[in-house]
Amino acid sequence: MDDKLAPRWLDWARQIQALSQSGLAYTQNPYDIQRYHRLMQIAAEMVQDHTAQDGAELLASFVSQVGYATPKVDVRGAVVQEGNILLVQESRDQRWCMPGGWADVGELPSTSVEREVFEESGFQVRAHKVIGVFDANRSAGALSFFHAYKIVFMCELLGGAAQPSDETTAVGFFSFDDLPPLSALRTNERHLAEVLAHLNDPERSAAFD
Repeated sequence: MDDKLAPRWLDWARQIQALSQSGLAYTQNPYDIQRYHRLMQIAAEMVQDHTAQDGAELLASFVSQVGYATPKVDVRGAVVQEGNILLVQESRDQRWCMPGGWADVGELPSTSVEREVFEESGFQVRAHKVIGVFDANRSAGALSFFHAYKIVFMCELLGGAAQPSDETTAVGFFSFDDLPPLSALRTNERHLAEVLAHLNDPERSAAFD
């Protein structure tokens, strides 16, 4: 994917925040601590200057990230029944995506996606194949601040029934040729194209960025 899809200022702010976070994780020098905190403030100011987000809230979010800065992990479950893919409607933007979310600390990646699918859709599934590992920040409109990787799993439907959650307002199966408006930060055309390609070719290798 094209790095230029993200604005330069956002890329710079991400790098400044990450360098500051990693520096604070290791330094014991009080002067360096002050410098890293100031760099963290600059990153928040950069984002505030280009968006409608509150600078104090941004800074609090940045400071709350501790330890060496590393990408977060988002897991998504591709569940296909009779040629139709399971999508959920996100309550935040009223658009649709494959069920999923942030992986939890202590869980296997496969367990995380199985749990997320059940919590967001009401369906019980078993993860059995990795469709792809994608850089979530290198897609059109990807203005989420923290860097993330997205792992898409092919999942077998075991049971359950459609049941929205606190984070989803509707659940449904859709034809790949007649999709609802997508929540592109969560699921985009490339992800679904890979799912369809794996359905057509079970021996296809996992995609990756």
